[in-house]
Amino acid sequence: MTETTVNKLREHVGEEVVVKGWLYNKRSKGKIHFLLIRDGTGIVQGVMVKGGLPDETFQLGGRVTQESSLVVTGTVRKDDRAPGGYELELRGLEIIQMAKDYPIALQSHGPDFLLDHRHLWLRSRNQHAIMRVRHAAVKAIRDFFDERDFVLIDTPIFTPAACEGTSTLFEVKYFDDKAYLAQSGQLYGEAAAMAHRKIYCFGPTFRAEKSKTRRHLTEFWMVEPEVAFLDLDGVMDLAEEFVEYIVQFVLKTRRVELETLGRDISKLEAVGRPFPRITYTEAVEKINAAGVEMEWGNDFGAPQETALGRRYDRPVMVHRWPARTKAFYMKRDSQDERLALGVDMIAPEGYGELIGGAQREDDLETLEKRIAEYNLPREAFEWYLDLRRYGTVPHGGFGLGLERTVTWLCGIEHLRETIPFPRMLYRLYP
Repeated sequence: MTETTVNKLREHVGEEVVVKGWLYNKRSKGKIHFLLIRDGTGIVQGVMVKGGLPDETFQLGGRVTQESSLVVTGTVRKDDRAPGGYELELRGLEIIQMAKDYPIALQSHGPDFLLDHRHLWLRSRNQHAIMRVRHAAVKAIRDFFDERDFVLIDTPIFTPAACEGTSTLFEVKYFDDKAYLAQSGQLYGEAAAMAHRKIYCFGPTFRAEKSKTRRHLTEFWMVEPEVAFLDLDGVMDLAEEFVEYIVQFVLKTRRVELETLGRDISKLEAVGRPFPRITYTEAVEKINAAGVEMEWGNDFGAPQETALGRRYDRPVMVHRWPARTKAFYMKRDSQDERLALGVDMIAPEGYGELIGGAQREDDLETLEKRIAEYNLPREAFEWYLDLRRYGTVPHGGFGLGLERTVTWLCGIEHLRETIPFPRMLYRLYP
């Protein structure tokens, strides 16, 4: 007798196998019990027929409760009507632990209740599917850069200064000094790019934005490539190739999970290069034409991102932003000093910004002036200025938010469901 997992049942049709897992749901009809058993790799229906197994085993099947841990023995049968296309004709049932009063019944619950029970909510079918899509997106991210000779650089979580000012950073005591939780690894990534040419960092970042919107978390994951000798056009080329790769990989490896979530897969299948590229000025015109107020010179909010994104069937890249809306390190457009050589990638279907990137300022004197203009502490950036003193070159990169990307891929409403244990303005438990 072979011990196996649900996702490998297709390899054992006609054989008797052992599966270990938990009871997801149960229903009984006369002399038959239907047990839905999940094992972490999938869900299979186990069928118990009275008279086809010991009576005490059949009675145990009638008493077993939701999320009890168990071991079942049965014969694998192909059945297109069953979840996953296979079912088990059960012969044996062993209870490891009988769960009592499982708090998340298979019914509707409010978001606060579900988030309070996030440690259990992760077991539900949709949340299980979302985490699998997240895993595939992470693998795609790493594979994309590894296949293109990028070097992974782990940047610090404790930083002495802010990448874009300290107004949205968590300040922490650092022995006798103070530090900030990193909102980006970019500045350190620039240093590494001068050593390795092409690098990426990938890890948690923190922003103390007092926002309660469906597009914000206080702790989230971001991947940030940085490349020497790359201009703004190169940044946009890399960004669109990258996002196309992620989408195609998820479609290839997680189609079942997307179907579980009810995702309109045709929307993702339409995502291919080239992505449309428009200037900020053109974007403002399109947003106003869509009936959403947008004044030139302001940053986009959720309504503006949504209005623009819904005009396209794939991500749109908005470039050359008003410099006053962007960070000090962005290079200015030589044709118009009012503009920064930055780019934001806006997702279709109203999912907002996926990527923010730019060509970096590579001139020492100009960068010194920017630091002063932004009222940043010069001493905290002396090491960063060294990068312009010793072998400066044009360079650029971007950051992609993992949770926003997964929210879009899954077609769900709130990105709090795309990270195992979300941290939000009023959410620090569990």
